[in-house]
Amino acid sequence: MAVVLLLTASIASLTTAAPPVPNQLTDEQFWELSASMSETDGVFRSDNLLSNELNFQYVIPELVSVARPGRVYMGVGPEQNLSYIAALKPSMAFIVDIRHGNLDVHLLYKALFEMSANRSEFVSKLFSRKPPGEISPSSSATQLFAAYRQQPRDKELYESTLKAVIDHLKVQHKFPLSDGDLDGIEWALSNYFNFGPDIYYNASDASFAPRIVGADAGFGRRGGGGSSVTYADLMTADDGTGMERSYLANEENFMVLKNLETKNLLVPVVGDFGGPKAIREVGKYLKSVGGMVSAFYLSNVEQYLASDGKTSAFLSNVATLPIDDTSRFISTGGGNRGFGGGGSMNNSRLRNMFVETRDYVK
Repeated sequence: MAVVLLLTASIASLTTAAPPVPNQLTDEQFWELSASMSETDGVFRSDNLLSNELNFQYVIPELVSVARPGRVYMGVGPEQNLSYIAALKPSMAFIVDIRHGNLDVHLLYKALFEMSANRSEFVSKLFSRKPPGEISPSSSATQLFAAYRQQPRDKELYESTLKAVIDHLKVQHKFPLSDGDLDGIEWALSNYFNFGPDIYYNASDASFAPRIVGADAGFGRRGGGGSSVTYADLMTADDGTGMERSYLANEENFMVLKNLETKNLLVPVVGDFGGPKAIREVGKYLKSVGGMVSAFYLSNVEQYLASDGKTSAFLSNVATLPIDDTSRFISTGGGNRGFGGGGSMNNSRLRNMFVETRDYVK
């Protein structure tokens, strides 16, 4: 009995002694985390400036009923992560993507969130369109994008926004952006400017993307499918029950992201899911601060891991993360191992991370 009590006390002591997930990171800590966790830049078949998963919100009602809020979110890719984050309200988030260009897209988003007081200002800066007068804080995403779709692009606004973004990141945050980072940020913003809210997955021509973007030029505009789902479509979609849950659906959702970004708590990382470092470094860090992963959005990356023979390496990496029985994978289309998959990018599923990785724990 004494041994049991002593062991229990020791475990409680260790648990109590573990520092909490930080409520804010300094600029230096943010950059160091991102850089130290990152692997060598890789490539993908497109620049992925936005997703093409129209029904990605369909899993959110179940997700928020199972995965615990206030924990740590992980994901891959561009803006769809932001809507899952708005729903889960995590204390911290890590976006791991094989392309350095995705890191630059999230640095662009970071600056725009911090520089914008509300959704309308954010959309105005993102697409270089002047704010329409009829938008109010209570406007729906449908109303917001219907108004902005009518606004012409504004070259002066684009140029001033690009300068402000770079100044914000380099001067205010003092991030040591490389020339490649500057090219990546400019590439992203220029495409949002050129195509506006009607930009879609294959709109940009990846063959012209800067090298750092990591888009395989051989695929050109063909990168990964023929979807013509637009940014506006993604933001005005609902969760299948009629409820709009995108990160621009309402001001509350927008503020979840603005607060995380302002506190440097959404950290982009360059990494291969089946690689030797990125996911494991996230796990090591989270364990050091008492963090727990609530959800890990995979998109359809698993189909590429399978074709490269990296599935076991990926699951071994995930097994190093702090997770429990409520932690969930969010996977899409052909990435749904064990569900038949198929080519559809509208077939999102939740899967138990703990169950799928327990055989890989060492």
